[in-house]
Amino acid sequence: MSDVAKADYKYIDMVQDGPIARFTLDRPEIHNAFNDEMILEIERAFKDVSDDDSVRAVILAANGKSFCAGADLNWMKKMVDYTFQENVEDAKSLADMLKAVRECRKPTIARVHGAAFGGGVGLITACDMSISLESCLFGLTEVRLGLLPAVISPFVLEKIGTVHANRYFLTAERFDAPEAKRIGVLSDICATEVEMDEWITKILKNILKNGPEAVSACKVLNMKVMGAYWEQAMGITTQMIAERRISAEGQEGMRSFLEKQDASWVESVEPVGK
Repeated sequence: MSDVAKADYKYIDMVQDGPIARFTLDRPEIHNAFNDEMILEIERAFKDVSDDDSVRAVILAANGKSFCAGADLNWMKKMVDYTFQENVEDAKSLADMLKAVRECRKPTIARVHGAAFGGGVGLITACDMSISLESCLFGLTEVRLGLLPAVISPFVLEKIGTVHANRYFLTAERFDAPEAKRIGVLSDICATEVEMDEWITKILKNILKNGPEAVSACKVLNMKVMGAYWEQAMGITTQMIAERRISAEGQEGMRSFLEKQDASWVESVEPVGK
């Protein structure tokens, strides 16, 4: 990520530390709520880093008291007067942003604190992994406004399934971090920010031992198999493993393992938060 590219962002603070990119939502005065500009910035940031070979993983964090409070009230005021087609286009921009996060070729980790509501939960579930403080609060509160968690639903449902969605989509009740972990919104929870950063450091250390092309291919594999019937899945998986085995990275990885030495892609990582 160039200095020029980083300077283009108004609502995201972007830092690259070696192979690790860190994106920090930066609208703390309104709890990092989305507006249309912020949504476009997040989409562009994840698309840019997806194609950046110098980056091996992405941490998504936030400044201020909350991770993300969902929709900005001023943005919502504009929606009230939108036509049907304007609403379709507006919703599509949020869908495109979440898709860019979900399909980023690099492993993505959400570092969550404070609260996450509505689209904020969607953003967390679009990431591959997530860690939060035990004190966090969550909610899928759209029906309280007579609306639906429609655009975020593919990403939330992938993590929590219909059983839990049938409760939290329909009741709009808030739930705490232990419950968020139990139902699948979160990968894990910690008592302190130091423990969160230790958890992230452990995850990054493992990612940096792995073939970067293979890691990207695993993300594609997961998405293809998830939406396939059994017979389709068998065809997809046999094709993809064959491609990996004959790739330069796959060949190097197998030879390095057999020769009991590190592959060229193995990197170290400094502790997060230090």
